[in-house]
Amino acid sequence: MKIKVVGIPVRDQEKALRFYTGKLGFIKKQDLPLGGGNRWLTVVSAEDQDGPELLLEPAPNHFEPAKVYQEAIKDAGMPYTQFRVDDVEAEYKRLSGLGVEFSMKPTEMGMAKAAIFDDTCGNNMMIVEML
Repeated sequence: MKIKVVGIPVRDQEKALRFYTGKLGFIKKQDLPLGGGNRWLTVVSAEDQDGPELLLEPAPNHFEPAKVYQEAIKDAGMPYTQFRVDDVEAEYKRLSGLGVEFSMKPTEMGMAKAAIFDDTCGNNMMIVEML
């Protein structure tokens, strides 16, 4: 078994695509129409283009429980998922310079250093550096 696609809920796929490619530096991998204005829209790491794909899933717009779940996680300040980075401080400075808003600045947490940011699409996301 392999992990190939991991979905995250987004409220606006086009806005999410701009954020994940323009700010985070991911690359669009797949963009297929599904009907009703929805797309099978995935991005991948520029550093691992054959690695796992991140599906920008429009579920909160069509399935109320998905919207409730997304809002509850965000309101609690919890990250929806995390991305591994080599240097949290450097990535924090780079993203802050691009206007990304952080709710938690780089903080040591045991054997890791992490920071949490708003993806502008309904989610908190975490960047993590293993120490």
